[in-house]
Amino acid sequence: MSGIKFGADSFSTYEEGIKKEWIVGNGLGGYASSTVIGANTRTYHGLLVASPEKSPGRFVLLSSLDEEISINEEVYRLATHKYPDTVFPSGFNYISKFILVPFPLWVYQSGDFTIKKKIFMVHDSNTTCILYDIRSRREGALLRIFPLVNSRNFHYTVRSGELSFSQKSTPAGVKLESSNGCNFSLSSNLNYHSDPKWYYNFEYDIEKKRRLNFQEDNFNPGYFEIKLKLGTSHFFIAASTEDISSLTLEQVEEFYTRETYRQNLLTFNSRLTEPFALKLLRATDPFIVKNPSSGENTVIAGYHWFSDWGRDTMISMPGLLLIPRRFEEAKSILKNFSRHCKRGLIPNAFLALGGEPIYNTVDASLWFIHTVGRYFAYTKDFLFISDVWDTLEEIIENYRKGTDFGIGMDSDYLIQQGPQLTWMDAKIGEQAVTPRAGKACEINALWYNALKTTSNLGTHLGKNISSYETLAAGVASNFENVFWNSETNCLFDLVYNDETGNEIKDPAIRPNQIFAVSLPYTVLSPEKEKAIVDRVEKDLLIPFGLRTLSTDNPLYKGHCHGDAVTRDAAYHNGTAWPWLLGAYVKAYRKVHNYSKESLEDMRALLQGFDTHLKAAGVGTISEIFDGDYPYTPGGCIAQAWSVAEILRAYVEDVLGIKP
Repeated sequence: MSGIKFGADSFSTYEEGIKKEWIVGNGLGGYASSTVIGANTRTYHGLLVASPEKSPGRFVLLSSLDEEISINEEVYRLATHKYPDTVFPSGFNYISKFILVPFPLWVYQSGDFTIKKKIFMVHDSNTTCILYDIRSRREGALLRIFPLVNSRNFHYTVRSGELSFSQKSTPAGVKLESSNGCNFSLSSNLNYHSDPKWYYNFEYDIEKKRRLNFQEDNFNPGYFEIKLKLGTSHFFIAASTEDISSLTLEQVEEFYTRETYRQNLLTFNSRLTEPFALKLLRATDPFIVKNPSSGENTVIAGYHWFSDWGRDTMISMPGLLLIPRRFEEAKSILKNFSRHCKRGLIPNAFLALGGEPIYNTVDASLWFIHTVGRYFAYTKDFLFISDVWDTLEEIIENYRKGTDFGIGMDSDYLIQQGPQLTWMDAKIGEQAVTPRAGKACEINALWYNALKTTSNLGTHLGKNISSYETLAAGVASNFENVFWNSETNCLFDLVYNDETGNEIKDPAIRPNQIFAVSLPYTVLSPEKEKAIVDRVEKDLLIPFGLRTLSTDNPLYKGHCHGDAVTRDAAYHNGTAWPWLLGAYVKAYRKVHNYSKESLEDMRALLQGFDTHLKAAGVGTISEIFDGDYPYTPGGCIAQAWSVAEILRAYVEDVLGIKP
């Protein structure tokens, strides 16, 4: 598989270099991540970010490595850091190449040496390894590597007076214990020398732009050192929460070979061969993890800061797990969420990996049924459908009679719910930005789809499905009358009663209506479905997603940046989301009768992401984009449903590879 490559022109300035970020995962929710020039610009950046045993959440343990080569009186410093009003050192000036295939590889060059550096993580282990191939063209060159460490929750910053470390040297490195109880080790085939000191006032540019805490200190316990021989030498540094005191270079190289093989095996098992699909496939792997405390499979919604969310997981699963044919993991995840179903509600989120679930969502349960249906379409796994049948029945029965958060079926067979329970759930303080209490158009499209999906699955199992067909018929008889807006020729987004009991129909043009066309089971006529797609295309489509609100609405905000209040106000009021393109592509192909022209239109739209794979999060897809040109990416650099839905749409709706 060919990689993503950048030449020296991408690192010509600090400002250019920090625009691109990389991330690799370890299958446990931990990761290594930074910018392509090695300058950390977020509190979330670090070479080992992991969940140490008995620690709440993920912690930054190894922040960075400062490499330097001394030749006589000249010192080549390869690191890059931002301090107040200065960048020092400026090691990015020595980078000649950055390649992602399948893991980050840097080439540093000067007249005296060439360094190739690779970073990867050991799968299912909180272990990061850095491999160096160094070719020295001068006698007497001295290599020193200074680890900068920390021990803090990845959301926050820390100062030297708030944290202390003790260290114990080992034959291969050092074991570190922080005052907050996090233990981890550094190991190498270089010689370690204890020389503790603090580095002060690092600045994180992106956190500064987000108006969050952006300055902190990092601890340097000592340094690794060796005199370089003429020719090529091979070294490693490893950081881990496990015992790596006996780790050797040969073992690290074997870990690299093994992890490369695992990546190649994922490609082989997927049976995909088309180049763009393979790029997207490679981006799926970091999201699929095991809960470090329970060992259960789950999905990280986004990097760097999300945990596992029910809605995101269900929407993402077809692209993350069914397209790549990771059926056993898909089954494990569905079983896991099924076990946590409570009063018909699939969890909205586990706010920390291994934490207790929260249930404040109306759509996660409906997406769960949809995903079970897609799993069955791909696998024909009758035994699994039988295993989760009780959960499907529980969801529908509780939605029919009413459950928590005001979720329940009205007399017109449509589902209503309380505020801030749909995917548009941003809050400013305690104030919901888009509360959407009432009857939401996509919730009822999902409700109808869930009833028909359950009816179909029940037929395969020999169940009595008459009650589901009756409910579905009731939804179909009322959906159009309640939601169709003849003035805009599309759907009302929300229907609710005001404080005096008057029915209000919200005419805001939002992308939620696209699901009334794209889901497997829909209720509208072909003419009305075509009208919805035309309206969405005209008012909401940008090259990288669908806007969350039409530009002519007075609440529209075309840029999502600034402090948290400003960002949250724009999050669902104009900001564009890539994941919505999955539904749009499916709907567009459908209403254009799967014509050759619609195929080429959607191929071009999705392949437009090929340029984005070389920007923001390299090799992956961002959470959001500005609704206004130039459609700047933002939010998480790697979002599960962004990657999943672009891949699913490309494979199913463009390449035509379906179950």
